[in-house]
Amino acid sequence: MRSLEQVLKDGIRDIPDYPQAGVIFKDITPLLADNSGFAQVVEALAATGTDDDGRPVVDKVVGIEARGFILAAPVALALGAGFVPVRKKGKLPAATYEESYALEYGEATIEVHQDAFAPGDRVLIIDDVLATGGTIEACLRLIRRFEAEVHGTTVLLELSFLPGRERLSGEQLTALVTV
Repeated sequence: MRSLEQVLKDGIRDIPDYPQAGVIFKDITPLLADNSGFAQVVEALAATGTDDDGRPVVDKVVGIEARGFILAAPVALALGAGFVPVRKKGKLPAATYEESYALEYGEATIEVHQDAFAPGDRVLIIDDVLATGGTIEACLRLIRRFEAEVHGTTVLLELSFLPGRERLSGEQLTALVTV
């Protein structure tokens, strides 16, 4: 069996100048197409929602649009927890709460349904990439509006040359790989 490190190395490819010149996009589609590698990644992500004996300790798993959905849904199933999508503004059909955050050029807004969490719910956030930390920070604010407890945030990939970890200092943060 390949190590998790090798699975991630084999499954994440760089796409230069996408979606714009100067950006190196981290494409996870090869990883998603690799059944055994994807299963290994889901297992590693799910482990961050368990105690030292491997028992699940979360009630809900949040996936942040869009690639976070792909990772968080199987993690929720593995943990026997509910899955909660956090989406871009205007994409959820029922009443929502929203949080806006700054981007390099402008602002974005994410939303979650108003009935997504109960006070005291233990929540694990899953996303694909930690870059500047703005999206995750807004997601944390959304969850805490419900008086839910954030167990932690786990990302597939952390970009160490960007300030995401600094921005989220004081939060429980796990990255499966850091580049």
